[in-house]
Amino acid sequence: MSGSKKEKLEKAFTKTIAAFVEEISNKESLVTVTRVEVSKDLKNVVVFISVFPTDRENDVVSFLDRRRWDARDYVKKHVVSRVLPFIAFKVDEGEKNRQHIDQLLRADKVNNEQ
Repeated sequence: MSGSKKEKLEKAFTKTIAAFVEEISNKESLVTVTRVEVSKDLKNVVVFISVFPTDRENDVVSFLDRRRWDARDYVKKHVVSRVLPFIAFKVDEGEKNRQHIDQLLRADKVNNEQ
């Protein structure tokens, strides 16, 4: 599969799954779909999320895991694809690390200005 088709599919899955998460969310936590990775055979999709407050990450991931079949049905209705993928949710550790680095850089900048 060419890279552009895979990228288009990832973008479509990102938008669709983000809409699904917003629809089922209880609004106690801010859940953001940061990125989606589609396997080469299109049979699996890993959805990376960030959660605020971070102490709710495990609760949110377990909730989304319980609703993954609903997410699959939602994708089936909103994305045209020859294969209906299985969906897994994970916390985006890369995004957490980026946020931590930003926080450290801001603290360092404040210390250097004093």
